Amino acid sequence: MTTQLLIYGRATPVNKQKHKNWSVKTGADYRFTQQINSVPLTAVEFPSAAAEYSIVFAGSGDEVMPTAILGLRDKENLYVQEGGVWDAKYIPAFVRRYPFVFSSDADGSTFTLCIDEDFSGCNQTGRGEKLFDADEEMTQYLKNVLNFSKEYQGQYKRSQAFCTTLQKLNLLEPMKAQITYKTGEKGNLGGFLVVSRTRLKALTDQQLLGLAKTDELELIYLHLQSLRNFSAMVDRVVIAKVH
Repeated sequence: MTTQLLIYGRATPVNKQKHKNWSVKTGADYRFTQQINSVPLTAVEFPSAAAEYSIVFAGSGDEVMPTAILGLRDKENLYVQEGGVWDAKYIPAFVRRYPFVFSSDADGSTFTLCIDEDFSGCNQTGRGEKLFDADEEMTQYLKNVLNFSKEYQGQYKRSQAFCTTLQKLNLLEPMKAQITYKTGEKGNLGGFLVVSRTRLKALTDQQLLGLAKTDELELIYLHLQSLRNFSAMVDRVVIAKVH
């Protein structure tokens, strides 16, 4: 079974035998994301995310996915403040669905809803939302979680198709950025891909029309515009050092 881990410690399939007395207490504490500097992003999130995050692409081969940059250095999330408060209007769906995640079999044909049993909000004392009722049936809360996860997985696959299109058109190139912080310290950010403006302009009219008809051209421009948010992230680094 494979899962999109990152923030997951012990993702275990949800079942009524093991989790019949379990509840989940979630809230506004996002400290579980403090040590990740990027998270996967689905294409449907671009309009909301582009206003606050730099959207790039990560991975290789068939595994390339849109990604929201959260930090400029390893194990750094500049959007989580002291106390676990998320300092942005939009929170990526990858973060919002935690502590739940889908796992899949080797060929990706079967998906199983899992829960991170290491999440501090998991309990058997009735705090938060119960997973199963007295008849050992899924509660409405768990049904909503399952529906959200299904929708996320659908959007994830559509986003993969978008990335495949970018690759077929040879639009992606490695991103290498040198960052100068206001303290004078310098750093490098790489390992990601971005759309090449030069290659985009070189597409044929027919190729551009195809991108426009599928709304993928809009996604490309949202991605390119979002790269301006890197400067705002530099300011966050300085603020973090001062405080």
